[in-house]
Amino acid sequence: MFGLSEDMRLLADAKQYIPVGLVGAGQMGTDIISQVALMPSQEIVIAADIDLDRAVEAYGIAGHENGRVTVAETLDEVNRARLDNHFVAVADYQLVTDAPQVQAVIESTGHPDVSSRATLRTIFQRKHIITMSVEMDITVGPLLKWYADQHGVIYAIGAGDEPTALYELFDFARALGLTIIAAGKGKNNPLNRDAVPEDLAEEAARRGLTPEMLIEFVDGSKTEIEMACVANATGLVPDVFGMHGPQINIADIKDTFTLKEHGGVLNKYGVVDYVIGDLKPGVFLVFTTDQQRLREALILRDMGHGPNYVLLRPFHLCSMEVPLSVAQAVLQGRTTMAPLPKLTAEVVAVAKTDLEPGRALERIGGRTHYCMTDVYKHAAAQRALPVGIAKDAVLTRPVKKGDVITYDDVDLPTNSTVVTLRRLQDEWTTGAINEDDLLRQLNHMAAHDT
Repeated sequence: MFGLSEDMRLLADAKQYIPVGLVGAGQMGTDIISQVALMPSQEIVIAADIDLDRAVEAYGIAGHENGRVTVAETLDEVNRARLDNHFVAVADYQLVTDAPQVQAVIESTGHPDVSSRATLRTIFQRKHIITMSVEMDITVGPLLKWYADQHGVIYAIGAGDEPTALYELFDFARALGLTIIAAGKGKNNPLNRDAVPEDLAEEAARRGLTPEMLIEFVDGSKTEIEMACVANATGLVPDVFGMHGPQINIADIKDTFTLKEHGGVLNKYGVVDYVIGDLKPGVFLVFTTDQQRLREALILRDMGHGPNYVLLRPFHLCSMEVPLSVAQAVLQGRTTMAPLPKLTAEVVAVAKTDLEPGRALERIGGRTHYCMTDVYKHAAAQRALPVGIAKDAVLTRPVKKGDVITYDDVDLPTNSTVVTLRRLQDEWTTGAINEDDLLRQLNHMAAHDT
């Protein structure tokens, strides 16, 4: 069986390519257009961004001639532009999801509500969806994966970020029958749970990010979200609330991520976690085996004397790798990574400051809350508020700094797609709705963009 690169080469040799749509032409989306420009087996034929100029500029940055980029406002205009072999820039993401030429859509907005609407519509139009929005996936990923299955298309978390890089190590170790102790990532900067956008506004501008995007990394929220994404795709669990996150270097990983009775920090095997140290960027997996012959073999391969051993992937190329997920979906009919049918972990909102009634919760990386990962069953019993539906929820009673915000503390927005999808996912998970009714409701939402 040919590998992925060979499948892509054969497609290009046949003078064919995969027509791809893109929703979100920000930093990551622009990188994707530039990367695909190097790949004769794919083309980003249409790109959407709420800032239309940004979608147009992304094509120019990728090296495409301005005369080959057409701005469209209707599907007819999209079709005419494609007949002229033009790339298309649009402001309305539905023109991407509905374009008949598109086989797969890459969604890179990072906003759970927008991401869920675009994903739902893409699946309804029977196109493969590759998402970079782990914030959406950890909230309603199982439901959207099921919905994609019903329509015979692939739902995939895009290659290149830490979750999918780590899933490669997990899949490798599991395929070999090794015992997985811990899987995690290196956090790229010091942890400051109290960080707010004003603290790093200048640094964010220098990097071409919004302050909230940068704070999401600094206050630990992104790490919590990414590792919950891994948990939900693998069944690994956070060992403790928020994970351990020790400040250690690569040389210390195998001795730190072991059971407490062996001098480590863990209460059990099979966990997700992270480190702050010299693994940045990169991901790790700690494994063991009781097979004495294999331990001797591992010594010969310079893996150490055990009983624990470490696998590393010391890089991830983010958006540059995402087109590989497109190729896997279209050419091989498989997903890079997707959630299991039920959540294993939940990412909950924790008050960053004392919150008073009437205050609306901000987006992740804002001033009101940060993220912490918990075992799903524990979070559900606590009625903890999933962070993916927290934005614009309004406090109905005070919450102290450091306390978990719960459903009972807020009124949720009534016009949010991701809130509705989360309610349906919870009903589906508990058996409160049958799958025929669920499918009808999702189809109605997708068709009417609600």
